[in-house]
Amino acid sequence: MLGRVNESPPATGPEPARILVIDDDPTVSEVVAGYLTRAGHRVDRAADGRHGLAAARAHRPDLLVLDLMLPGLDGLQILRALRADRAAADLPVVMLTAKGDEADRILGLELGADDYVTKPFSPRELVLRIESVLRRSRAAKPAAGPDGPVVSGDLALDPQARRAHRQGRELLLTLREFDLLAFLLRNPGTVFSRQELMERVWGWDFGDLSTVTVHIRRLREKIEDDPAAPQLINTVWGVGYRYDPVTREKDPTP
Repeated sequence: MLGRVNESPPATGPEPARILVIDDDPTVSEVVAGYLTRAGHRVDRAADGRHGLAAARAHRPDLLVLDLMLPGLDGLQILRALRADRAAADLPVVMLTAKGDEADRILGLELGADDYVTKPFSPRELVLRIESVLRRSRAAKPAAGPDGPVVSGDLALDPQARRAHRQGRELLLTLREFDLLAFLLRNPGTVFSRQELMERVWGWDFGDLSTVTVHIRRLREKIEDDPAAPQLINTVWGVGYRYDPVTREKDPTP
């Protein structure tokens, strides 16, 4: 069932966001909701996957806190459904995972989750992670984007509209993927470590570096002719990643 915590958040603190917490553990859900409410946010809660997915679609929260182990639909199924829905494809998602579920964590990131926190976790750390994702999400809105369009080969990116195209076809990118692609296109030929990408693209000074690896792999799947033999986003072994623009030769046949 969907529940609401604190309809009227305090006026002080960060700009309030509407956050949906989907977790079937009432203790975890209550603690998370309590900390987020005290941080100034409005919180909705759902205790199973089907109600949670329906709430995410109906209420359009600013961010989703999603437990992976849920009755009805699990968290990965919810992620797949949201990322396949154009209206919700860029909804920021922070996953809650069990400590040993590394495979599920990686799959969640591959499906488009923006960050994750492992159980047991510090509620204060979770709030910091959530607000870091919210800051990036708000900064990414068209009104806040001063940068002009970028064209590189058959890639075209418009930060104002938050849209990217390859060979004239629109790419369905998550918030993290869009920011990463925009950064790489604006810095061709420069090698960046995973730590540098985390800090300069997403403003994170902590987190799992495998997050960068996963997003690089997802981008390659969307912009490379052969993701297994990338030409655009290249790995510089022992250092990091580099974007190399490729000028495709025109067919000389008249």
